[in-house]
Amino acid sequence: MSDISSTLHTDHPEPAPDSHTCNVGDVFREFPLTRTHLQCCLVLFFVFAIEAWEMMIIVYTAPLIAAEFGLDALGVGHLIGAMFIGMLLGALAWGKVAERIGRKRAIIWSLGAYGVISLASAFAPDYSTLYALRLLSGVAAVGMMVVTFAHYQELLPVRQRGSLTVYLASGWPIGMLLALGATVWLLPQGWRAIIVLSSLGGLWAIAVARWVPESPYWLASTGRQQEARAAIAVLSQGAVRIPEHCELQVDRSASGRQRDLFSRALLKVSLLQITVNFTFSWGYWGLQTWLPTLLQQRGLSLPQSYGFIALSALCMIPGYMAASYLTGRFGRKKVIVTFISASVLAGYGFANAHSLEMLYLSNFALAFFSLGAWGVWGAWIGELYPTSLRTVGYGWAIFAQRVANVLAPSLIGALIAYGTSFNQTTSIINAFLLVTVILAAFMPETEGEALR
Repeated sequence: MSDISSTLHTDHPEPAPDSHTCNVGDVFREFPLTRTHLQCCLVLFFVFAIEAWEMMIIVYTAPLIAAEFGLDALGVGHLIGAMFIGMLLGALAWGKVAERIGRKRAIIWSLGAYGVISLASAFAPDYSTLYALRLLSGVAAVGMMVVTFAHYQELLPVRQRGSLTVYLASGWPIGMLLALGATVWLLPQGWRAIIVLSSLGGLWAIAVARWVPESPYWLASTGRQQEARAAIAVLSQGAVRIPEHCELQVDRSASGRQRDLFSRALLKVSLLQITVNFTFSWGYWGLQTWLPTLLQQRGLSLPQSYGFIALSALCMIPGYMAASYLTGRFGRKKVIVTFISASVLAGYGFANAHSLEMLYLSNFALAFFSLGAWGVWGAWIGELYPTSLRTVGYGWAIFAQRVANVLAPSLIGALIAYGTSFNQTTSIINAFLLVTVILAAFMPETEGEALR
């Protein structure tokens, strides 16, 4: 067991014995990585997997829903976009909710509300009701995405924060695979049975309540000193104890208001990260939402396209692993720029593939590099802001992503409906990834820095 002085990095002056304050970020500089961290990683990993499941399940069941309600390509695109409109509406609010009630409680409320609303959507009698409920489920579910990464980062030692946050992001392909497996398994029972099963993910709120501590950063920011000390003791499994006379503190340069993101000190980084979230999400989601349809244009049957997507999801996992390892060695910026540049090349190959083998190879490369980049990007966003603005910043990031998610399915659906070729459609999508590379090059590096 050690007191606070043993946890501070040697490059930073240790407080004098009679010092009455210490920064939470400095506590985590030499913080031990424990089984409690890995337990939190597992629980929050599945929170993100549930989020991915919920976002993809409507894509995979869209052909079944279209058949029941007689929807054309535009109608399907609007239905897919409904959840993202809900997420867009809820994203900014959840950042403030997390600042007010805490990271942990926000995730629990998001999971529980999503489960109830999603379950109701399985019994929708018509398209309008289904659309409205999918929109509301998006309002509820987006809290998981806004808060989960910020919460996890605030539990981790500085040295492992980047790599382990990327591991958390690998819940995305697992969620995709689970959603795809549920769709194939329950296909004979119809889309309603698939949505019912999907809704049970809301019960995972129990695991979060039981096994994940609240963020010491948030607790310190709200003056709950005893609880912050207790959370640090739990995370370190008793190896780090904060003396009673030492007050934990975080950066208080911002009050946590939305407009603080656009103050002179943060304006550039906020505009950059919001724009990157828009372009990157468009480039990725514009392809993923219409991948089954685009593959059918190339002669694959619907079951074959599902198999194609499953193999793509498997290729994402080593992409995350590679990105996790590399970001700790070379930093966020180099990995992001390199991986998205490789995604642009892979996307070009996918758009211009003249054989099924080339189609498979280029898409697998696209999955490997684009999702590896997403993992690092998820870690990078929260590191740009002080504690009082971390979830608010994530809220704006997810807001920008959802604007792209709302626009991309409908506009790509319109291109498909009006007969735009496979090559032209995928080239338009790929252009957004190229813009993302250029913008990311201007972001500040944060590898190895303590959270504020």
